[in-house]
Amino acid sequence: MNRQSGERPRGGALILTVLLILLLIGAVFTVVMVLDALERPAPAGAGCRVDDGDHTFSLSAEQAGSAALIVAVGAGRDLPERALTIAVATAMQESSLRNLDHGDRDSLGLFQQRPSQGWGSPEQVQDPRYAAGLFYDRLVEVPDYLEVPLTEAAQAVQRSAFPDLYAQHEPLAAALTDALTGASPRALSCHLPEARTPAAGDEHPRFTALLDRDQPDAVISSALGGEIRLAAGSERAAWALGQWAVATAAETGVESVQVSSLRWERAGGGWEQVGPARRETPNGLETGAVIVR
Repeated sequence: MNRQSGERPRGGALILTVLLILLLIGAVFTVVMVLDALERPAPAGAGCRVDDGDHTFSLSAEQAGSAALIVAVGAGRDLPERALTIAVATAMQESSLRNLDHGDRDSLGLFQQRPSQGWGSPEQVQDPRYAAGLFYDRLVEVPDYLEVPLTEAAQAVQRSAFPDLYAQHEPLAAALTDALTGASPRALSCHLPEARTPAAGDEHPRFTALLDRDQPDAVISSALGGEIRLAAGSERAAWALGQWAVATAAETGVESVQVSSLRWERAGGGWEQVGPARRETPNGLETGAVIVR
């Protein structure tokens, strides 16, 4: 009896120790998850929409960001808007505008390009900017690519087993192109949760890094107090920059974008009337200002 009574405390202590270890593991796991969440400006479920005047299309924040990059690459080459629409529709069909690390056989990336077929290394085709640029390189070599149906132009580049499927994405691709080139003001918006990571200092480091990558000709006229002012030069250029900033906000953590007298905010989702963004400069009234916070 003495031996049995002496074992009980040891068993209880062991159970208590195990419980404490499990609690410690749980606490560490919770901290890791919280820190991971703080590093992400928006969850994957954040949503965007684009309007062409007749229809409203819904897409994820990731898809909007991919479309913004594809359009920026094409616009940076001064390609016609039709080329940009073909590229966006192609990526929508191939990957649903996602930078995939898998696909049919060795297909990878936004455009599901195959390294074994001369598209580049696996790392290259999973670089969205490289992938979009190479797609445009081959698209402009297609005879009459601006005149033939979209599906024919896309198929001439991609050599898909399902060539007729590209056409179904043309309305969405055209709406995105119009918005991201500034042809359709206030057409693109996103509803996003509050950004978890604030800007560092006067500039948003993730925003300015992405601006340098996608919009190298953009001019930052001032950066003060967490506010960045971009001088676009025209209202259309301002709307192109502004809607690009909205489309990429899930990645950059931008809280609001103002173009002219309209402002978009993450939580609100739409464009709301506010005061004018323009201000007096030594050369007169500012034209095409974009304010990012």
